[in-house]
Amino acid sequence: MTALPYWRLSSFYLFYFSLLGATAPFLALYFHHLGFSSARIGELVAIPMLMRCVAPNLWGWLGDVTGRRLAIVRFGAFCTLICFAGIFVSHSYAWLALIMAAHAFFWHAVLPQFEVITLAHLREQASRYSQIRLWGSIGFILTVAGLGKLFDLYSLDAYPWALVAIMAGIVVSSLWVPNAQPRAHGGEVGEGGFLAQLWRPGVLAFYASVALMQLSHGPYYTFLTLHLESLGYSRGLIGQLWALGVVAEVLLFLVMNRLLARFSLHQVLLASFLLAALRWLLLGNLADHLSVLLFAQLLHAATFGSFHAAAIHFVQGSFGPRQQGQGQALYAAMAGIGGALGALYAGYSWSSLGPAWTFGIASLTALAAAVIIANRLPRFAIREERA
Repeated sequence: MTALPYWRLSSFYLFYFSLLGATAPFLALYFHHLGFSSARIGELVAIPMLMRCVAPNLWGWLGDVTGRRLAIVRFGAFCTLICFAGIFVSHSYAWLALIMAAHAFFWHAVLPQFEVITLAHLREQASRYSQIRLWGSIGFILTVAGLGKLFDLYSLDAYPWALVAIMAGIVVSSLWVPNAQPRAHGGEVGEGGFLAQLWRPGVLAFYASVALMQLSHGPYYTFLTLHLESLGYSRGLIGQLWALGVVAEVLLFLVMNRLLARFSLHQVLLASFLLAALRWLLLGNLADHLSVLLFAQLLHAATFGSFHAAAIHFVQGSFGPRQQGQGQALYAAMAGIGGALGALYAGYSWSSLGPAWTFGIASLTALAAAVIIANRLPRFAIREERA
């Protein structure tokens, strides 16, 4: 058996999610620094998410047809860097919108294909996925904490340079990763093509719940930093609070093997949605209490950690090897649709309805996803992998 390239795979996740750690908490703050209104900020943040609705499906189909997933990862990483570097040309709204769309078209090509490569390397050790993916969370933590301190000391004008440096790290790490191809599951899934597998019981319900989960994250990813600044928290502390959420996510990943051995994917997903509904209520109404805010950030272990790990296992078990890229791409695309709609509604409701109502809508959205999972996702929908 070929040795698992643990550190090579992990290094890619480290840099990839470092970029998310630089954008999720600080992109809206940077646009605010440039003088844009909350509505314009919501639109600019939504554009990369809209690209996530389109790009992964195109690249996923290409990856499944050609089998050259690693080449797509490397090409996408390089083009992401080149396109984003255009941000130094102009800061007009139209130009920034173009930059957001262009770099995101390639950025969102990368992760779904890399997930297939990682799972192909893991093979029968699929339950070890969380042990590799946790390095992405560590990258997020280091970046969000470091940039929070940096922006306390220096101007946000340094922000684009930090993103370019991280994107260069993604390119370099992608060159270090060896290729791998997924194997068949012995005929349990994979018959009838992608659309036939998509119509299997519970699969469409799962993808609908993915969109709703990301929609509920709209206010969190778009306005949490501005929300906490308005409550008097420093940028350094805000960065640490973002990092705390991902620390909880890392700890969750470390025990995910045992959780999936004890609980079904159905149970894990349902708990993730219910805890998300609670988290958004706390952030919208009680974030001025530091103890409540700390608890709400710890719930990131559920709203992202357990949800994402369970979702990756669900997709792997629901599609055959020749449709894995499309299955992972559709997961990314539905998350993009939900994320884009979440950013848009948050941008328009933040100034008119305020944080409490905006997060309240997010809470109701997460509850709707919980209802779908509880009623439409059969407990026997997939074969769950065990180490």
